[in-house]
Amino acid sequence: MEDNPNERLHEDHEADEKPSVISSLDFQTSQLDNTLEEKLENAFYSGTSQLVLHDVAKIGRESDPVDLAHIVARLPSYARVVVYDNLPDLDSKIIFMINASSNTRTAIFRRLQDSEIKELLERMPPDESVWMLDDMSDRRMKRVLDLLDPKKSSCIRDLQKHDRHSAGRLMTNEYFSFHLNTTISEVANTIRNNPGIDLTRVVYVYNNDQGVIGYVPSRNLLVNPPYVPVRQVMRPITHKVHVSASRDEVVDIVERYKIPALPVIDDDDCMVGVITYEDVVEAMEDIADETIASMAGTGEDVSEHEPIYKKFLWRAPWLLVTLCAGLVTSTVMSKFDDSGWFRYMAFFVPLIAGMSGNVGIQCSMTLVRSLSTGELSYSARGDAIAKELSIGILTGTAFGFLCGFFVYLLYSYGVDLEGANQLRIGLTVSCGVFVACITATVLGTFSPFFFARMNIDPAVSSGPIVTAFNDVLASQMFFLVAHSLYYIFE
Repeated sequence: MEDNPNERLHEDHEADEKPSVISSLDFQTSQLDNTLEEKLENAFYSGTSQLVLHDVAKIGRESDPVDLAHIVARLPSYARVVVYDNLPDLDSKIIFMINASSNTRTAIFRRLQDSEIKELLERMPPDESVWMLDDMSDRRMKRVLDLLDPKKSSCIRDLQKHDRHSAGRLMTNEYFSFHLNTTISEVANTIRNNPGIDLTRVVYVYNNDQGVIGYVPSRNLLVNPPYVPVRQVMRPITHKVHVSASRDEVVDIVERYKIPALPVIDDDDCMVGVITYEDVVEAMEDIADETIASMAGTGEDVSEHEPIYKKFLWRAPWLLVTLCAGLVTSTVMSKFDDSGWFRYMAFFVPLIAGMSGNVGIQCSMTLVRSLSTGELSYSARGDAIAKELSIGILTGTAFGFLCGFFVYLLYSYGVDLEGANQLRIGLTVSCGVFVACITATVLGTFSPFFFARMNIDPAVSSGPIVTAFNDVLASQMFFLVAHSLYYIFE
């Protein structure tokens, strides 16, 4: 009988209590990671190659491969390969590879033969194998698939047909389903004869048309007599998704209804796979990473050990936009250098940029969160826009008056500039702040909806590109107000 490596390793850890294994009850995960990282770093700097391999092999025997998979992302590529090579057995290597990052798998695959990769994939579920193969070149992927068992290879190829961010790619096509007249004893025999299929918490029931109509929790299989047909103990399926459904749609359904296993159907309403809660958690982590990267203006993986120049290249394109925006503002400012009002107004450009930037971010972040959580329906978007614009008007009025009044007092009792008209300067700053806040509110309110309409993550609206554009636009509006008021008062 074939053992599942995840279950076997878990049982081994429970049976063998090793004093060097750190319990999660005693330490936080971060403390465990720091301790394990320190051990690995000491091992790699311990001296001779023989001593390094001895120490790393000891760490590999005493540590959970899941922890090692997360920690090696902080190490250089060559060190990740050494850790993998010194894991105690094939099951540990499989668990390590399943939980490792894409960069780690790529580094290890470069050192492995096709036959070694084939040995790993044969023991993995098809859905995990697909993610492994995504980290290879197309030519090598084809070679490895040709080496696999035809049935296994066919399952993997079926999953590869689907879009990377679709339900078809998240699902596993290894599950148990039975006709509604099948008895519990027949179900038990089938499960017993297929130990390689991990998903046993639920079994699914289909009718004569092959359409899925219900599911049976594993507990119902244990507490009912073996002669009872599954149709009598099944529960109705209330939620299912099409194979082409987006990753975001899957996450929304599972998160809202707390579904442990979500059925996936095709155009004929026939079941083709199951998305487990664990798969959804991983998808949520990927979505969160991508969202944070979009908001921060970088595509780098902060958990990865990468050279400084690579991290710079990830950030540079986004910062180039900010640089161009700053040059545009500087160029426009130079055009007004000879204007009388520019002598006083140039000091307030940082104030305008800061106020408008924060106002725009507050608007966009509020709407982005509402869009991402589904709290903002399509019919309610008009009310949300009106509310944000009203807040922007109130913000511009309140802070515009406050800034103008403070500047008036500053020039009246603090700063003494020859020929300065305190009332004119205060009024100009007040109007400039008001207009800048309104401009930032409009941009921050409509940009999330614009990006969502273009099928782009709305979180981009909080990134450096929109922020830079907001600064430029707000500054130009301030110059326009200052220029207009100057000639009105003349």
